[in-house]
Amino acid sequence: MKPLNYAILKYFTKVDEACAEDVIEALKVEYGNFKALNKKDVISALMTAEANGLLEESRFEMSESNELKVYYRAHEEGAATINKYIKD
Repeated sequence: MKPLNYAILKYFTKVDEACAEDVIEALKVEYGNFKALNKKDVISALMTAEANGLLEESRFEMSESNELKVYYRAHEEGAATINKYIKD
């Protein structure tokens, strides 16, 4: 099993885009017992990956509960870097 942050990054190489809620839903079967699989920590991981040039924001939308949902995607170079260092 990969570390959670690695799994989050790898997820973005397999989808067009995702928000924190999408990541949590996709990883909860395997990582559901990890304390860091929560919205605050996943958002922090996504923002860190963006700051490091691995992900980029793709769009924004408001949820039904009036919360901003930020969607990210792995651009070509970011996905290549992720795949180079994190193997399946």
